[in-house]
Amino acid sequence: MKHTLTILLQNEVGALVRVAGLFSARGHNIETLNVAPTRDPAVSRLVVTVYGDRARLTQILNQIRKLVDVLEVEHSTIDKVDTAA
Repeated sequence: MKHTLTILLQNEVGALVRVAGLFSARGHNIETLNVAPTRDPAVSRLVVTVYGDRARLTQILNQIRKLVDVLEVEHSTIDKVDTAA
């Protein structure tokens, strides 16, 4: 399954590395990664797309939420993408 995570995190040195390191340490490959500023200059929005089963991703979500720099995490799952036009 394709999972999209939207993470709000504080603009601190090394915050992105810590989040990405959680995926790497657990053997997940990040499919896409996008970081953008928010209206608050102290906060960035990180959007990560990964593939994998829900059980392993739940474990990663729990670990991400424990990081000090993470303010909020949203998760959405796409089972099947319709590419017909």
